[in-house]
Amino acid sequence: MATTSSGAGDEINDPGAAPYGNFRNYYTFNPPENRLSLIPASLLQDLGYSRDEDTLVLDVGCNSGELSVAFYKHLLPEPEEESHGSKVHLLGFDLDESLIERAQQSNPQPGSITFIPLDITEDTERLQDYLVQHGSSHFHLCLCLAVTMWVHLNHGDSGLLQLLSRLASVSQHLLLEAQPWKCYRSAARRLRKLGRSDFDHFKTLKIRGDPADHARKHLESNCGMELIQSFGSTAWDRQLLLFRRR
Repeated sequence: MATTSSGAGDEINDPGAAPYGNFRNYYTFNPPENRLSLIPASLLQDLGYSRDEDTLVLDVGCNSGELSVAFYKHLLPEPEEESHGSKVHLLGFDLDESLIERAQQSNPQPGSITFIPLDITEDTERLQDYLVQHGSSHFHLCLCLAVTMWVHLNHGDSGLLQLLSRLASVSQHLLLEAQPWKCYRSAARRLRKLGRSDFDHFKTLKIRGDPADHARKHLESNCGMELIQSFGSTAWDRQLLLFRRR
């Protein structure tokens, strides 16, 4: 996920120079399979959703869309899609417009998968418009994978908590992958190595240590959600945590 699209071309040519998480070739070094291998293909059915009913999935900070498409196909094998037609719709967003353009151009299922440019720290109206369009008050499943750190570094503690609260308010289930604190240090070190300024909030963050645990406590104490399952940790030692609205 990004927090600005200005100068994106310069910022993301070097994998270490993406201060908003908007890596141009992100999925070449963290392929979708790193997450999908931990997530059961029966996830929607396990959560009680029927393929005969409209089901809405949200992918936060979708980058160039490879994981969005792979996740959709993981949950809905192609033969079934072709023979029965799918009522599962996925909306992916990122505020890096160049990445969204790539996602739109390579989207193999534009009837079921939509990509839009959006900065959720500033605007949620387009999410509400999408929900209204599909006759729903919420997304049935929201993916927030490796996004929290970038919002945290660029918008501070309040920005992180606001992100979690906003996602909880529009989601029935939330699949969260929060980067551990060592990733924060690495991101800051990469910026310094390139001669750039530190993240505005890095030295003043009070939420430290285990960001995933802080996120869990906020979601459970302030957002009416509960942790119902952990799918284990990715190859990058990040937990995949599934929350449900109480």
